Order: sequence, then C-alpha cells, then structure tokens
Amino acid sequence: MVRFTGGVELFEERRKLIGQILIEKVKKFFISDADRDFYAKIFPGSVDPESLKRIRKMETTDIDAILALEQTVYKYPWTRGILVDCMVVPGYSCWVCENEHEVFGYAILAIGIDEAHIMNLCVSPDAQGGGWGARLLDQIIAIAREKKIVDTLLLEVRKTNKPAIALYKKYGFKKIGERKAYYPSENGREDAVMFALPVS
Repeated sequence: MVRFTGGVELFEERRKLIGQILIEKVKKFFISDADRDFYAKIFPGSVDPESLKRIRKMETTDIDAILALEQTVYKYPWTRGILVDCMVVPGYSCWVCENEHEVFGYAILAIGIDEAHIMNLCVSPDAQGGGWGARLLDQIIAIAREKKIVDTLLLEVRKTNKPAIALYKKYGFKKIGERKAYYPSENGREDAVMFALPVS
C-alpha cells in the first residue's frame, strides 16, 4: 500500500499534478463535453476554465436562466412567452453560451425566405469583453450561411449601443436605415439602427 506523506497540502499538490499529467494523456480522446467536465470535477485545476465554456443549442430548461439574464442586462427584457415561442415555433435557431451548465449568453435567429434576422444577442456583463459576443455572432452567421434560402442577415440595435454597433461593423454589417422611436427608453422612445450583411 502506498501512502502519501507530508500532510493534506502535499496530497492535494500531488493529486493536482497527477491530474494534469493524466489530462494531457487523455485529452486527445475527449469525444464530448461530458468527458471534459468529468475530468474537471475529478481533477480540479487540470482543465483550463476557459475550455469549460461552450456554445450549444438552447433547451427549454434554459428559459429561467435566460429570463434572469434578460432582466440583468436589459431595462425592458423579453417575457417568458416570447422566449418560449422562439424555441417552439418553426423558423428560429436559438443558442446559448454555457460555463459548466451556467448560461451566460444567448442568441436567437429568425430564418425566413431570402432573409434571416438576429432577434437577440446577449452576453452577461461579467463575461463581456471575453469575445463571447463575437463567438455567438460567428455561430449565427454560420447558421444563416448554411441556409441556402437566406441571402441577407438583418438586425436592429439601439442607436446608443456603441459596443454592439462596433462589433457588427467589424463583421462587415452595413447600415441600411433607422427605425424611429423603435425601442422603449427612460426618455420615451429610442431609435434603432438597421444593419445588413450579405451571407449568400
């Protein structure tokens, strides 16, 4: 029988080191997020925390987390009914960013003939600046391009949302107009800027 000596601290150090060695050996055999999550739990510190974050399809069990995020980020959040409709009505593609089963972002795309429309793209304030808005946008653009019936990707954004506007411009979206008094605001109504991106 082998017994570790040197107290709890040394045992934990060795366990972590063994975990790191093992994780490198088996990493190439990971076939699912479940594999990665399993090793992260058994050997804490052996998996890069960033690698535990992922984008996946939205599920009905995500609704409560998304509602909470909506209420955190927006002064005029979507309702549960709107979110449920987007998930059950044909023609929508819904995605979430997840960190060890905690949702921290999401995007909703409405797909029609010739056009697809980004209905919502949101990232938790704690995760903003980490590139996850861009990753969600990458996912949405890829989905739109997969749909051979879609030529153009459209969106509206508040005129005052400068970070979002900068991101869309970086991806090649072009301003095509404005919708006056489109959004509710503390001062009455706020204009929306309309953008379009060719995807065919």
